[in-house]
Amino acid sequence: MTTSDVMQDVLGVILGGGQGTRLYPLTQKRSKPAVPLAGKYRLIDIPISNCLNAGIEKIAILTQFNSVSLHRHIYRTYRRDMFTEGWVEILAAQQTLQGNLWYQGTADAVRQQLTEIQRSNAKYVLILAGDHLYQMDYREFVRYHIETEADITLAVQPVEAKLAAGLGIVKRNSDGQIVEFCEKPDLDALDELESMPDSDKPFMASMGIYVFSMEMLAELLASPGNDFGKDIITGVLSERRVMGYVFDGYWADIGTIRRFYEANLEMVSPTRPFDLNNARRPIYTHPRFLPPCEVYGAKLDQVLLTDGCRIYDAEITNAVIGLRSIIGSKVVIKDSVIMGADYYESEEDRTKNRQLGRPDVGIGEGSVIAGALIDKNARIGKRVQIRNLSDRPDETHQNWAARDGLIVVPKSAAIPDETVI
Repeated sequence: MTTSDVMQDVLGVILGGGQGTRLYPLTQKRSKPAVPLAGKYRLIDIPISNCLNAGIEKIAILTQFNSVSLHRHIYRTYRRDMFTEGWVEILAAQQTLQGNLWYQGTADAVRQQLTEIQRSNAKYVLILAGDHLYQMDYREFVRYHIETEADITLAVQPVEAKLAAGLGIVKRNSDGQIVEFCEKPDLDALDELESMPDSDKPFMASMGIYVFSMEMLAELLASPGNDFGKDIITGVLSERRVMGYVFDGYWADIGTIRRFYEANLEMVSPTRPFDLNNARRPIYTHPRFLPPCEVYGAKLDQVLLTDGCRIYDAEITNAVIGLRSIIGSKVVIKDSVIMGADYYESEEDRTKNRQLGRPDVGIGEGSVIAGALIDKNARIGKRVQIRNLSDRPDETHQNWAARDGLIVVPKSAAIPDETVI
């Protein structure tokens, strides 16, 4: 059987995540997978694109918290025509005669939707996270699972000792079989978890990506346990053949405001580790019919500039400028992520908002923004100053928040003229 034939028997199951408290306030009005990425995408586009590029045509997305915008994006973007056998569908948390609880963890989410998952008639199930940034060829992952005759296969990544304590670390023997699994191990326990002692990255971190046969998945979920890593897999290491597939490419777990910020700005660099321009593995997203960008007298250096923007004589350095961004004259933006807007304001709307004392959507003239995340549809007035302070404590205000040393302006927030943050 060819690889393409095998992939037709694979169901991709993408976990929509929990409340996303560590990404608050970006998750105040949306789920984690719906958070914008690189100016024009959403986090959910990454695993869906990886599936489609690997020939996985059946994709189920398990959703729960703040899921309306995520559902809208999926329905608008991934509609398959009548000549395609595959589908992308949403399996939302629901009350049934069998239970009325929210998903209690990764394994519990799959367990609650197991009947629908089994109806796909897939032979293999690929479990994915909806908030990771990476490009993996799932064909190689599934092939490794089959060739090693594994019961379960985890994707693992080599990491340095300084990162290991914050991750799920597995110990992999010379045959690739996982013999130990420890979630966020203490420093004292790390010496016993080295998989490659002579390497500068001696530890193997679980990426939260798994392959099971459908039968094995159903069998494992018949036992108690809410989480795949902490409960299900650690409980069967001595009984099942659990293999570790090594992925040594770029991988970012977008779990915190700081990591989200860093991952976006990494893509601005000319030597970025994540390739947005890979013609063989495109990243799919909602197609928009936006005008070209208009730039008048601006100075742009190391900027990721997306569609439909209007920029006047601003100075922008090391920044992501999202869709429909309007940036006024004499604005300075540095080391920041500007997510743009969902719409253009009409002149009538601008007039009404000004009468109410609200700035226009976008960045007003003379404003300075450094080390900040400005969410969609935000209104930044004229001569506003927003600067990050490394020692600033986390705090939340009506129209802005400080998180991980960064300033975050939430979606649709308004910052009046002359404000200093």
